[in-house]
Amino acid sequence: MPGRCYIAGLGPGNPEHIPLALWQLLEQGSRLLYLRTAYHPAVKALEERGIKFTSFDPLYETAASFEELYREIVRTLLRAAKSQEVIYAVPGHPLVAEVSVSLLLKEAGAQGIETPLIPALSCLDAVFVALKLDPTSGLFILDALAWPGRPWNLGQGALITQVYNRRVAGEVKLKLMDFLPDEHPVVVVRAAGVPGEERIREIPLYKLDRITWLDHLTTLYVTPYPEGDKYTLEGLRDLMARLRGPEGCPWDKQQTHQTLKRYLLEETYEVLEALEEGDMHKLSEELGDLLLQVVFHARLAEEEGFFNLRDVVVGIVDKMIRRHPHVFGQAKLKTAQQVLKRWEEIKALERKDNGEEALLQAPRILPALLRALKVQEQAARVGFDWPEVKEVWAKVYEELEELKASVNIGEEEKITEEVGDVLFALVNLARWLKVEPETALTKTIDKFCRRFHYIAEEARRQGRKLETMTLEEMDTLWEKAKN
Repeated sequence: MPGRCYIAGLGPGNPEHIPLALWQLLEQGSRLLYLRTAYHPAVKALEERGIKFTSFDPLYETAASFEELYREIVRTLLRAAKSQEVIYAVPGHPLVAEVSVSLLLKEAGAQGIETPLIPALSCLDAVFVALKLDPTSGLFILDALAWPGRPWNLGQGALITQVYNRRVAGEVKLKLMDFLPDEHPVVVVRAAGVPGEERIREIPLYKLDRITWLDHLTTLYVTPYPEGDKYTLEGLRDLMARLRGPEGCPWDKQQTHQTLKRYLLEETYEVLEALEEGDMHKLSEELGDLLLQVVFHARLAEEEGFFNLRDVVVGIVDKMIRRHPHVFGQAKLKTAQQVLKRWEEIKALERKDNGEEALLQAPRILPALLRALKVQEQAARVGFDWPEVKEVWAKVYEELEELKASVNIGEEEKITEEVGDVLFALVNLARWLKVEPETALTKTIDKFCRRFHYIAEEARRQGRKLETMTLEEMDTLWEKAKN
């Protein structure tokens, strides 16, 4: 009857594994048979029985991408199914590693076309037998053509399908070598379950793309690597739990959120120092030290029953999705300024939902220059800002005059206040000039230290102490240091 497309599996390759239900449909002879590919050992049995079919193999040569290929297959099948019943047969099981079937089921459902499924042994079943694997002991199934390269639970094995040529094998190899040793053993399985054609070979990972007999029947088995789980975020979490455990480190077991504050601050500044120096190796190391502090605090909170590391990760992921509606939603934001404005609007709504009314959010523990910059930026985003930079310059001069006046009067408290006003105005000017004030002052301090060390070194070379030099002598050396 019209409006029906049977979806059948041909099994992993042995003609004996072609389902009886498929043979029965084919013997009726009134349905069009389409094959995703005729390059499959079981197809020979169809040809020997004189069964006519149409293969989509020519599309592999003309389609610009696999996505285009699969969509054209689906379009062809659905057009044909509107006028008569058709059968679409694919290698293995129709629901295992068959993107075209997934797309067909979705599109056929939308068009009201029935899609009865005829299951068969999958290529995975044949690999399980060939390698004597029990998948219930833990096994990951990945598609070489769709796998982004992220690691799985490395303590368990993984099967990677569709490693069908040396180019794909090379891409898979490079992805795997990001988190596995070059010598890690992998097993290449070709034509599993096909009599006379099955090949199995264990090799070190780095040799994967040197095998010349890879084809469309090839699957890769990556053997378990328990050591690899140590080098994941979860592994770091477990390491910290052990350090804090009964048989752990006495020092780690004594720490609290309060005792760790100094280390969190120190590690943060060491990351900033690595950034200033442009030392990427050092930056990698210091980011690791900083991450350890995050994991440490999360472990303490978990022990106290408040939250755990997963809660931290879930919280920040949810927040980033919520605050990026232009990426994960329908909002249209074109410039960085629009993004920042929308970010502050979302934060304001979040604070309102949490019962917080304060508009300016800058922790008092921040360095004063950074805190000043942060509150000025927040105020500017809601329109509380000078219209032009010339007015910012005027404010700096105004504050300097007020400082001079307070010095002349000699009121210590007033002088302190006016010095603060001058610094705040200078931070505002730096913001307008797109200069990071903390960075600028740090560079100036470094410059001062270099020049002062030069003076001290010159004094030492002259056999003198700085305390015995006149200001004029030191100033002369200072000018030399500037050059």
